[in-house]
Amino acid sequence: MRKVIMWNMVTLDGFFEGPKSWDIDWHEYVWGEELEQLSIEQSKSVGMLLFGRVTYQGMASYWSSATGEVAEFMNRIPKVVFSRTLERAEWSNTRLVRANAEEEVARLKQQPGKDLFIFGSANLSSMLMRHGLIDEYRLGLNPLILGAGNPLFKPSPDRMKLKLLEARPLKSGVVILRYATS
Repeated sequence: MRKVIMWNMVTLDGFFEGPKSWDIDWHEYVWGEELEQLSIEQSKSVGMLLFGRVTYQGMASYWSSATGEVAEFMNRIPKVVFSRTLERAEWSNTRLVRANAEEEVARLKQQPGKDLFIFGSANLSSMLMRHGLIDEYRLGLNPLILGAGNPLFKPSPDRMKLKLLEARPLKSGVVILRYATS
């Protein structure tokens, strides 16, 4: 069975993007060789990327014209975008799913292959969390207080206890945190 892994950069005050959609310029403060190597290392265990509409559109816009090893991976890997409003998904190797994301993700988990990764996509992640479909959380905790923005973790009536798998500081000040659901 494949795992669903959520990977996101997040600020100390819990935001994955600023007050405006796709406001992630603060990633540049810490992006460098270490995070690029981590991205390349992680890519070896990824079989498919899962996106909500907003993240998909931002990622497609950026990566479809980017170059380098990470860009090659992003353009080559199979992707699924979950959206009720998107008309079509034109980024290479992307399939659009319009209905019942939790059923589709549960089905994808049962298939053989490498893990399923979610980047960004806080609303999709929140829904998958409520259905117990995320197996691991990987966060790049940035040494930055943004002050306002879109929180990665949405309000929920349920508590979720997690098990720490790894806490690794990088030279940039980012701390890589890995948690498994208990």
